[in-house]
Amino acid sequence: MRGQALRRGSIGGVSNELGSFLKACRARRKPADIGIPAGPGVRRTPGLRREEVAAVAGVSMDYYTRLEQGRERHPSAAVLDALARALLLDTTERQHLHNLARHVSGSRSSAEPEPEQVRPTVLQLLDTIGDSPAYVLNRSNDVVAANATALALFAGLDQWPAERRNTTRYLFLHPAARTLIVRWRDVAQDSVADLRATFGDNPADPRLNALVDELTTKSEEFPVMWARQEVQPKSTGVKQFDHPAVGRLDLTYEVLAVRGADQRVVIYQAEPSTPAHDAMTLLNLVARRAEADRTPSR
Repeated sequence: MRGQALRRGSIGGVSNELGSFLKACRARRKPADIGIPAGPGVRRTPGLRREEVAAVAGVSMDYYTRLEQGRERHPSAAVLDALARALLLDTTERQHLHNLARHVSGSRSSAEPEPEQVRPTVLQLLDTIGDSPAYVLNRSNDVVAANATALALFAGLDQWPAERRNTTRYLFLHPAARTLIVRWRDVAQDSVADLRATFGDNPADPRLNALVDELTTKSEEFPVMWARQEVQPKSTGVKQFDHPAVGRLDLTYEVLAVRGADQRVVIYQAEPSTPAHDAMTLLNLVARRAEADRTPSR
């Protein structure tokens, strides 16, 4: 059960995500970052010591230690804000800290998996923009709908059963991902940071927990990246592909929330009059052929 041991705290087997996040943030800071002289000699603690964080945040050393160890489960908003300032957390990390604390205190009930149905109008949107790869993700990054161009872009994804199609699982466990996606390691770390943001807001979600456990067990890189506790949701950016059928594709992407459902639409686009746009035209031909092969003849 290596995944369970790495992901969960050691307090009686109870999840201690709040403590793990505090420790990771503390390890990323240096005394000089918060105006504390390093002092003589070699520091054995990476980053800040517990007593340094407690002093800057204005809480007792014992209280902060209990927070990290998972023995204090009801920190106030004022204490969390003080810790966020002491640890120099950005807005996203501060919100993540508050989300974890609400879960620890029991003020947020266990989350049930969201329905998998995709609204007909959203499915129509995927068809309308069919020349651009587009797909719908649920909270745990399962691909719950996709147009043919998206399936062609992520080479080999269509060979997996529909229930296994998940963008994070594909990234870490599909053999094609590492050659398809340029700068794979950077993209993988960004994906983990995005998953962390979702997990912090939904730490009891059974699908999210199952996905983290699976990747922690089956991937060498995932548990290392997950343990960094980096938090950064994705909404737009550029991703580069080295596609086996059409070559290099430099694509922008947008992540659009589906109102009224815990789902997002991800759309990739190529700049007109660029080599990537020409490659996208070829990708559409590949997609149509693949779709025709999947459609049973009458």
